[in-house]
Amino acid sequence: MDLLAAFIDIILHLDAHLLALTQQYGIWVYAILFLIIYCETGLVVMPFLPGDSLLFVAGALCGLGALRLEWLAPLLMLAAFGGDNTNYWIGRLIGLRLLKRTNGLIKREHIDKTHAFYEKHGGKTILFARFLPIVRTFAPFVAGIGLMRYRLFMLFSALGSLAWIGSLTVAGYFFGNIPVIKNNLTLMILGIIAISFLPAIREFIRHRRQTRVAR
Repeated sequence: MDLLAAFIDIILHLDAHLLALTQQYGIWVYAILFLIIYCETGLVVMPFLPGDSLLFVAGALCGLGALRLEWLAPLLMLAAFGGDNTNYWIGRLIGLRLLKRTNGLIKREHIDKTHAFYEKHGGKTILFARFLPIVRTFAPFVAGIGLMRYRLFMLFSALGSLAWIGSLTVAGYFFGNIPVIKNNLTLMILGIIAISFLPAIREFIRHRRQTRVAR
């Protein structure tokens, strides 16, 4: 419970924690942010990391001058692209064996939902998934298991990394320090989290309705 409370505190006060990290570690905070984004997209067991809100707050700190957007954005795009590719090859080389041996650590329902999304949207899933928490972590893994053509995967992964990192960091840079947003940043972070989960909630409701009709 203490660990969960600490995690929730970090999410809700991400601006304060990230600013403290910047003040404490200086230029090394870029490496910390790189690792967080890389792990969220590259390690299938870490879909819970705060990607969207972290990018917005990091962009806001760039607007304050604590970080530099021209360094941050390309570095995190590289982290997202590298994480995608790591996840793809994990899925392609050992995905099925990994599912059997994790004893529920990788939830089967997450894989199934991502696979359904992939079946509906094809290769564009890698692009769309960038803006969907949990799905963005599992989409490259499922693409690897499904033996998606690697060149096509790299194309959509590059476009998705550019769009995701670029849009959220730039939004934070320009809007994160507007007084009404800055003074209510916790609510803003919750709003970003809620909006990012809306497609998944809608899909869950649709699936439940279809299940009831089938019965």
